[in-house]
Amino acid sequence: MRALLFTSGSPFARAVRIILDEIGLDYERREEIGTPTAEQRAATSPTLQVPTFWDGDLTLWESGIIAEYLMSTYAKRPSVDPPFSMNAFRPDALWQDKLIFSTIQTFGTAATTISQMKWTGVAIDRNDHLARAAQKLIHILGWLDAQLADPESGFQPGCVSMQDIFLAAHVRFVQARPLGIDLELGRHEKVAALLNRLNQRDSFKANPIWWWEPGIIGYEPDGTPVFGGDT
Repeated sequence: MRALLFTSGSPFARAVRIILDEIGLDYERREEIGTPTAEQRAATSPTLQVPTFWDGDLTLWESGIIAEYLMSTYAKRPSVDPPFSMNAFRPDALWQDKLIFSTIQTFGTAATTISQMKWTGVAIDRNDHLARAAQKLIHILGWLDAQLADPESGFQPGCVSMQDIFLAAHVRFVQARPLGIDLELGRHEKVAALLNRLNQRDSFKANPIWWWEPGIIGYEPDGTPVFGGDT
């Protein structure tokens, strides 16, 4: 049995779903629309978060661990140009790749924290910690842009990397929510070019990120939001 538990909006889970498609693995999609209780989440992972992934008797949580496991366990790759990377972290660039990925995940954590607080009624203009988190997003994008060699490159030359996928998932998450944040992608030409290229891949098209705000409980096939109480 291979299965993934995820919520519709999680950028971390979206990145894992994209990686599953990039590798070409079949799996059971256990999608959560509502918000489960802490007890329900605790039954799947001690972090009370998604995604959680099952592969036979193995249970994994935390998106980076799941992605690294998938890439190291399943070596077969579909024929796509450019190909999906064989390595989460290249042996000859181990610490640079790890640092880039950790920084991208910091971006994702800051973005989802801002979103969760917005959902509870606390916006970035009313909370100093959230305002600093929003500033963090811009600074991280600037640093990541400097790590890319040129507008035609990703974080690993000649392929699509785990780092590329997670960055795209996190940036598109921010853009798909009414958070009051302008990521100023026009200032980050190389990041913007990378994200636009990834949008054209089948794995991204199969796992879209749609506009979300509190009250949305699902989507029509064309991406039209369905609000609670809609008929």
